[in-house]
Amino acid sequence: MVRTQLLVVGGGPAGLCGAIEASKRGVETLIVDEGVELGGQLVKQTHKFFGHEGFYASVRGFEIAKKLKDQLNEHVKIMLQTTVTGIYEDVVVLYDRQNDVTLEVQADYILLATGASERFIQFENNHLPGVYGAGAVQTLMNQFMVLPGKRFLMVGSGNIGLIVSYQLLQAGAEVAAIVEIADKVGGYDVHLRKVKRFGIPILLRHTIKKALGQERVTGAVVVQVDENFQPIEGTEKEFAVDAICIATGLVPSVELAAMANVKIEYVPELGGFVPYRDQNMRTNVEHVFIAGDLAGIEEATTAMIEGRIAGLTIAQLIKEIDLSKEIESLQKELIEFRSGPFSEKVRRGLAKFFPQRVVEYSREPQTDTGPIGKLRPVIECYENIPCNPCQTSCPTGAIEVPKNINSLPRIDYEKCTGCGICVSKCPGLAIFMVQENVEPGFDLVIVPYEMLPLPEKGERVIALDRDGKYVCEAQVIKIVRFPHKTNLVHLKVPAGFAAQVRNFRVKKRESVFVCKCEEVTLEEIEKAIDLGFTDYEELRRYLRVGMGMCGGRTCRASVLSILSRRLGKSPEELLKGHFRPPVMPTKFESILRGESNEN
Repeated sequence: MVRTQLLVVGGGPAGLCGAIEASKRGVETLIVDEGVELGGQLVKQTHKFFGHEGFYASVRGFEIAKKLKDQLNEHVKIMLQTTVTGIYEDVVVLYDRQNDVTLEVQADYILLATGASERFIQFENNHLPGVYGAGAVQTLMNQFMVLPGKRFLMVGSGNIGLIVSYQLLQAGAEVAAIVEIADKVGGYDVHLRKVKRFGIPILLRHTIKKALGQERVTGAVVVQVDENFQPIEGTEKEFAVDAICIATGLVPSVELAAMANVKIEYVPELGGFVPYRDQNMRTNVEHVFIAGDLAGIEEATTAMIEGRIAGLTIAQLIKEIDLSKEIESLQKELIEFRSGPFSEKVRRGLAKFFPQRVVEYSREPQTDTGPIGKLRPVIECYENIPCNPCQTSCPTGAIEVPKNINSLPRIDYEKCTGCGICVSKCPGLAIFMVQENVEPGFDLVIVPYEMLPLPEKGERVIALDRDGKYVCEAQVIKIVRFPHKTNLVHLKVPAGFAAQVRNFRVKKRESVFVCKCEEVTLEEIEKAIDLGFTDYEELRRYLRVGMGMCGGRTCRASVLSILSRRLGKSPEELLKGHFRPPVMPTKFESILRGESNEN
């Protein structure tokens, strides 16, 4: 029999924060978690968090897990790879998988932070290997470094579907499309914009009909749906993919709460069946508290706040100390976080348990994009979400998120120095730097970039717009690296394109031969042009292009076309030299023999 004052079931963000607050006040705490390490979903989340710095805004999820674990003290004991198999009236039973034994625990208080499980959908052949939940893909990819496919179809456009799609791109996979059964994307607009910049198509009013393949996934069929979400015959589309990722939502894991005699209610706005709780996260069972996705599907930030409220309330009861001010402050944080439009559904669900309040925020986007010709940030954040790192990171106070954290940011361009810190700190990659006429005929665009490999200084790349479509060629003139891996790539683009370019694609670096006789590649020609060899004759002498067996017949037109495109000149202007004999390579021996015959 193990005795503890507080048993925390689940070592994710909610459970960790509850344990931190309780143990700080001297409460003997035992954390039980099924995973191989503490952190729950945080350990596989490589994206930066929204919110404010008090709750790790602009910090990546796996780094937050480390920060939380570092706050645990000597009052905390941890059991990993251990499952709570049952909660009884006087005892909690655990199964330790490592040692293959069951244990019994008696606890004065229990904090259930069991999280949620993935919601799956039914379609033909959904049993095939290659059909994954989004959480499983994240775990394999980000925690165990295994990419379970090369080309994916993403089903679901909530934040999880959008985030995992972006992370698949980072890992080197392709995303053929994102399929959404509703008539609008379910996740944040900034997450949507991140994937659209890479050209991933978003199919609204579509769902998956069938997985293709015999022994594993080799493709998928999607179909359009009507206003009742029923398939429309004849609208099928087929995709060649080797993996299908399901991101259609989460379901609270209520089993243990129900065993503990907690009242379970069906609240669809919170994810389905959820336990009853009050504002302090206390259930109808006096010694049982809940927090996190078990209490309703939200974000990790609200899970951390709920966990802290539960931990403080339990410490207050056990240690008989007044922590009401700390609890009230956290409850105000929750009200502010939940005041935005994305939390409207959650507020409706929570209103069934206790009254809801909201605080006002600014809804007006800034239309002024700053003075032409000045290096300045342009914020393309048009949706009210709880986030303000752009404001708190600005060293001159030029950016303001007025009223509260859900307001849209505004820039005072007179205060802005063009340092670019806000670009690197924005979790949604929604800030860019622009400057017109940085040199004659060219503009500057600075984009946040989180892909590998990074381009090299001087490299020519393909500039893309907000939908991932070709805009123009651009040149990388500078790369600013940051320790948090949101690097800033400075692009020189033709004048007039600064307002359009928001991403780029590195040109494929495979050998593309222009002059096959002398084995001169496209990359070599472009590098030579960048070095200043700007006419055909110069290139001939430098690279021997056109000096092979064909005498330039095969490659001359191609080289002139490359020069024309890069320099903005016509081929007529570029071909200034003379055609000289011999028109094909001729051996000196043959010339000498010919002269001898004449004699």
